Amino acid sequence: MKIEIWSDVMCPFCYIGKRHLEQALTELPFKDDIEIDWKSYQLNPAYKNEKGESLYDYLSANKGISLAQAKQMTQQVSEMAHNVGLTLDFDRSIPANSFNAHRLIHFASTKGKQDLAEEHLFKAHFEEAKNIDDLGALLEIASKLGLDSTEVQQVLESSAFEEEVRFDIYESQQLGVRGVPFFVMDRKYALSGAQPVETFKQAITQSYSEWKEAQENSPLKNLNVSDDKRCDENGCEI
Repeated sequence: MKIEIWSDVMCPFCYIGKRHLEQALTELPFKDDIEIDWKSYQLNPAYKNEKGESLYDYLSANKGISLAQAKQMTQQVSEMAHNVGLTLDFDRSIPANSFNAHRLIHFASTKGKQDLAEEHLFKAHFEEAKNIDDLGALLEIASKLGLDSTEVQQVLESSAFEEEVRFDIYESQQLGVRGVPFFVMDRKYALSGAQPVETFKQAITQSYSEWKEAQENSPLKNLNVSDDKRCDENGCEI
């Protein structure tokens, strides 16, 4: 069963939600039947950090609050993150446009490293004070993922995976996503926000039960297929 997650690596609740989901899955006996698919989402697609803004400057300007209020807000999030073993360094976090980071995630997905890319980008932004819109920082992350740096640089210096990122965002709009993280289970049920672990377990269990029943009742389940020449997305066999 597939769980799709619309997320932005600039979002602390997406990082926290990832941990809650992971913990929930470890406690479910069918976890190996679950496929995770990360989807791109941008909280502020027009943003560009050209003035060396701190995270507190960014929050103050975008939410119309004081710097003191911004620090108080992040303190509450830090405490929530600490409960799942995360240490978020908001004092050094660099606000950045996440579009290229999402492109890197899409590229990593073609190498089977999508979830690992998400994890490293969250860590780079929230714990290591990396600018996730900087080419050098993205290449450093790619290297940690075991990706070929030359290939990654060629991707990021081109328009590769731009349409994939935009399509994810378009799809989120069609689904009515208004904030992230947003979790969609088997395209039937959804959870919004960094829900508690028990909520994840209940929602996933219900979705999985229905998905499993549908699989078992599929008219194709016991169909004997005689394989021969055919055409598929890769072309026709000769």
